Amino acid sequence: MVSTEEKTAEAEELAVAEAAEAPEAEVATDPSDDGGEPDRDERSGTARRLWRAAVVLLTVALVVAGAGFFVRAQQLRDTPATDNLALSDTEATSRVVGDVSSALGKVFSYGPQDTAATKKSAQQLLGGQALQQYAALFGQVEKQAKDQNLTLTTHVVRAGVTRLTRSDAHLLVFLDQVYERRGKAATTAAAQLSVTAQLRNGHWTIVDITSR
Repeated sequence: MVSTEEKTAEAEELAVAEAAEAPEAEVATDPSDDGGEPDRDERSGTARRLWRAAVVLLTVALVVAGAGFFVRAQQLRDTPATDNLALSDTEATSRVVGDVSSALGKVFSYGPQDTAATKKSAQQLLGGQALQQYAALFGQVEKQAKDQNLTLTTHVVRAGVTRLTRSDAHLLVFLDQVYERRGKAATTAAAQLSVTAQLRNGHWTIVDITSR
């Protein structure tokens, strides 16, 4: 007959054997477990750093571009074109055209008996190199006018200001000149001049004339 102690020992051995053969319990992998939080925090931190870097780069790019636009605008403001009053001051442009056209009509118009009046006009309306050139040539013109009984009448057909400042002007002038000799038909000739003028005592004085 088996004793009670022997039965108890056998039961304990059986329990130990069953426990050894039982499968191990699986570890829970619930996504909501705290173990996943560090990964999300790390990803969020990386994204924020990348976003801040992108914002900084964009800001730098805009600042550089803005500086470039400012420099370009300053260059445009400083270019000679913006100092040209012929592009913006209609009144001043009309005035210089009027003064120069009137002066050219007077100094390049003469008759065989009134060359003295032409010479006087030249002394008042011309200056600098233009007056020197005119004075050097007018002696020949005066003699020719008397010998050939020549009359010259000059009209400004069109004049354009290419550059204008407060004190200087450059113009391109188109003329029609009518030559008349006694006993002969009048002859008309066209001329084109580059003219430089300076503002003196409130009036534009021609200081250089170049035939084109």
